[in-house]
Amino acid sequence: MFRPRVPLNEQPTGEIIPTITTLGAVVPHSSNQAQTHAPCGCQHHAPASVAPAASRPAVQLTPGALLLLVGGGTAAVLVVGAVLVSMLLAVAITAGALAIVALVVRSLIASEQKQHRR
Repeated sequence: MFRPRVPLNEQPTGEIIPTITTLGAVVPHSSNQAQTHAPCGCQHHAPASVAPAASRPAVQLTPGALLLLVGGGTAAVLVVGAVLVSMLLAVAITAGALAIVALVVRSLIASEQKQHRR
């Protein structure tokens, strides 16, 4: 199921495609490059021209995209703020509950010690 399937050419066409080494350059047929090449019938192409670099920035923000970006950022800040405030509130409630438990335990220990002194 996950094995790649290589398409097979059932009927070869007999075309020979030259190997491209760099952008637009074709490997010559002769190993001696100082020789002049006899016409071989291949279609040797000239190197492809490179398109001029774009003068505009790569990312363009339309007013709608900018509004969406600001709205998304605001929503993210509000969600993160709500999570942080709820965590702080949980810590504060836990600390208050522990303080009350400590006072009750201290009071119980103090009252027990008073009863044993009598």
